[in-house]
Amino acid sequence: MAAMPKTLERRLSDLPWPGIAGELTARGHVTTGPLLDASTCREVAAWYAEDARFRSRVVMERHAFGQGEYKYFDYPLPEEIATLRESLYRRLAPIANAWAEALGTGVTYPPTLEGYLDRCHRAGQARPTPLLLRYEEGGYNCLHQDLYGALVFPLQVTILLSDPERDFDGGEFVLVEQRPRQQSRAEVVRLSQGEAVVFAVRRPAETELPRRPSRVPPPRRQPPSPGPTIRPWHHFPRRDLI
Repeated sequence: MAAMPKTLERRLSDLPWPGIAGELTARGHVTTGPLLDASTCREVAAWYAEDARFRSRVVMERHAFGQGEYKYFDYPLPEEIATLRESLYRRLAPIANAWAEALGTGVTYPPTLEGYLDRCHRAGQARPTPLLLRYEEGGYNCLHQDLYGALVFPLQVTILLSDPERDFDGGEFVLVEQRPRQQSRAEVVRLSQGEAVVFAVRRPAETELPRRPSRVPPPRRQPPSPGPTIRPWHHFPRRDLI
């Protein structure tokens, strides 16, 4: 797979990023179309049996997380994983910065992953967080947010490695958004093999987004409430994700 990082970079570069930014801001998630071909998906899924690639293994039943298991990659990351992280971060950081400004958090995100990881390491968050999930028949993952410390990038990415047309029946990736002073909203995201879903951990509420200037003075606002938060839930029998 020597050429795969270059292919990944090209595929990511070809995505309609202004449209992706708008969809993420409006809905909290967006799918990319296939980023990995079937051969690469099978190869990455096969890594699960190679313990030397990983720093730890979690069996979800032991912690009431669901039914299945996952492993955290160790450094040095596989070249494909490193390319995905670096390329995706570079394109998502401007979106994260726009959201931080709308939320008034005072946080800014560096333009490169290297800069953000340096900040994380100085804060004591030094372990790699990419992981590979495996489910068998009937497996599922409870509603959760993957947060690993005080520093949190507001966007995450999941890629489906199995083929929903061949490898399993049923199973969905579900996002539940908790909205200020409104009922929670669930959305089902159907992925094809090699396709990614980008989703928000937290994004601005509609009332916190910048508006066009108006001639009528706006009413006094209450202190801003926390923006919507999104929790993923997946139920993927015989499915691998990264």
